[in-house]
Amino acid sequence: MKASFLTGIRRFETSEIGDPQIINDTDVLVRIKAVGVCGSDVHYYTTGRIGSQVVQFPFIIGHETAGIVEAIGGGVTRVVPGQKIAIDPAVSCGDCDQCKAGREHTCRTLRFMGAPGQMEGCMREFVVIDERCCFPIPQTMTFEQAAIAEPLSIGIYSVERSPLSAGSNVAVLGAGPIGVSVLTTLRSKEVGRIYVTDKTVERLAFSAKFNPEWSGNPDSSNVPAEISRREPLLLDIVYECSGDPAASRQAVELLKPGGTLVIVGITETDDLSLPIHDLRRKEITILNIRRQCRCTQKAIDMIAARCVIADRMITHRFRIDETTRAFDLVANRLDGVMKAMISFG
Repeated sequence: MKASFLTGIRRFETSEIGDPQIINDTDVLVRIKAVGVCGSDVHYYTTGRIGSQVVQFPFIIGHETAGIVEAIGGGVTRVVPGQKIAIDPAVSCGDCDQCKAGREHTCRTLRFMGAPGQMEGCMREFVVIDERCCFPIPQTMTFEQAAIAEPLSIGIYSVERSPLSAGSNVAVLGAGPIGVSVLTTLRSKEVGRIYVTDKTVERLAFSAKFNPEWSGNPDSSNVPAEISRREPLLLDIVYECSGDPAASRQAVELLKPGGTLVIVGITETDDLSLPIHDLRRKEITILNIRRQCRCTQKAIDMIAARCVIADRMITHRFRIDETTRAFDLVANRLDGVMKAMISFG
């Protein structure tokens, strides 16, 4: 099969390798049809690491994916050959304290597709994955739409974990695919006024589809002044989705006493500096989001009900042999990119 290897910083090479084999009774062989380029993948592309997870080149990354079931192990009951599926890229053990507590996403021995030291990713024509990670999709849903289920599930989980109530006034800092996934979920809830920031003109324009109270670029607008003028009591919740440490600090300024900072974005730095005295005086709650838990089916259902959202998120398409072009586009935020999708034909 054909696979795209990350062979160095900002360098991919496409090679022919052997097809993966079904070994366990619960294994499913999947023909990959579409892969989305995620911001976390871009970290590996530009720096070779996320925190302590360091790529040993060559390595196959990628985890936002969908495809067709080619073959199944003897014990598989969840899917059948020929079925279209979305893939949850996280493989948990099911037996540790975290899994038994319903926290499979913090499993003690979690393996994640495209994470160094865990599992190779899906930038290849075939993968073998446990049946628990396979989610059937409607025949009417495209593979590209199904691949959006992974980032959308993070948005759903982020909102579900936050103390959102009817009338909560919130901000989403960073209107990339994860920020838009949060916005999509917020608009399905009873929520008050929404504020949005991003440094890219096209992403701010895209966020206008969600009818925010105000949106602005932190490089050209005084965000705290603009929002506090409209919200003298400040905000209940801020979802930080950009991964920019400055945005997390700004979030503290935007929050009212007793408010909640939800950290969704992944930073390139190992440490995050926050104004501890403001946090203390306001008694701000900090909620960290670790991917998602039990939200993949919810994302599929949301896409099936409103496919137009998924379609609009996909702004650029590439072949597997154009992987470097796709990653350069996303890494440099060129041409108004929101979500780049790699097709396997």
